[in-house]
Amino acid sequence: MAYPPAYYSSLGPFKKLFRLGLPILTYHKLGPRPDKVRIKGLYMGESYFRKQLKVLRENRFPSLTLDDVARDTLPTGSGIVITFDDAYENVFRYGLPHLVNENFCAIQFVVADRIGKFNEWDIAEGEAEERLMDEGQIREWLQEGQMIGSHTLTHPFLGKIDAARAREEIYASKAKLEDKFGVAVDHFCYPYGDWSPAVVDHVRSAGYKTACTVMNGINLPETPKFTLRRFTARYPSRNLKAWWYRLRGL
Repeated sequence: MAYPPAYYSSLGPFKKLFRLGLPILTYHKLGPRPDKVRIKGLYMGESYFRKQLKVLRENRFPSLTLDDVARDTLPTGSGIVITFDDAYENVFRYGLPHLVNENFCAIQFVVADRIGKFNEWDIAEGEAEERLMDEGQIREWLQEGQMIGSHTLTHPFLGKIDAARAREEIYASKAKLEDKFGVAVDHFCYPYGDWSPAVVDHVRSAGYKTACTVMNGINLPETPKFTLRRFTARYPSRNLKAWWYRLRGL
């Protein structure tokens, strides 16, 4: 079986692979895409997101959570995990109703010291400004049966800061989110997918049960729970290669 594309746009090329292990999808931003966006693929239109959820449900990929992953036996071939990085307000606006309607539980990885603010880490690199979910929106997200995890305090490259600060980003973000929202924060996501054995040790010792990377791939029983793999979900590519694959029904 040929390996599917690097990005998840439709179920077809991934369907057989997804039955072999545990797939985790990751999204960032939903809804209208502003002008002068640097990384267009981090946005997905509302209708296309709704379509992706509907297709997964119709093809019997029910919603699983990272709590399911944290159990002793990794659930393989029985569902899919939906994740969002950064906690953008547009996900609350354009995504939450469809998650609820299609009976999916997603986890939002929150940057604990930037709640209700902006994506400063992206703006510094020339990316478009986007507001992040505020405290009230996160509370409503939770009330609707969704989950939150930690994405550190400020979204740094954990491998590029000193060990003491990295530890603080990992430990304090968990404590702040738990204190503020009164829920267990058992799952972590490495900003930029930047991790090392030392960073993994901090995440484990802080009390998290899983951690997500940005490495592509399906998760198998032997996949370490602190370096889980995810496929980035995005709209279909418009380049020639992608057009040729679609034309051939691949």
